[in-house]
Amino acid sequence: MIPPKSDHEKAFIDEVISNFKSLNTNDMDDVVKLDYMVKGIGYIVNQVWNGNAKKSRISKHSKQWWLDKCSQALDNYRNSRSLENWKNFKKVIKNVKRSYFNDKIQEIANKRKSHWELTSWINR
Repeated sequence: MIPPKSDHEKAFIDEVISNFKSLNTNDMDDVVKLDYMVKGIGYIVNQVWNGNAKKSRISKHSKQWWLDKCSQALDNYRNSRSLENWKNFKKVIKNVKRSYFNDKIQEIANKRKSHWELTSWINR
């Protein structure tokens, strides 16, 4: 997995774009060359994914909304044990959760156009 809005996601996208730019798309005049190009694109994405993704174990404690900045704020608190860093960690968590769930609500509302879908997602 690659966490959304993370440095790993940005690196993945940048590397894919860079590799796509290096492909030679001149002389694409038959199906064989097109097939070769499509396979090359698949290979690029696969290689870049393997270089930037990390394996994750899904458990009942997993949090889809957790981002790199949550980990950084937690590490800051753990290193200093200060009340100010604890408050900052809680603030980061609150903002990240709010953003994540607002995005999810918008996605469901826009995609399915049904409030029943939204209530079934919330009750999971």
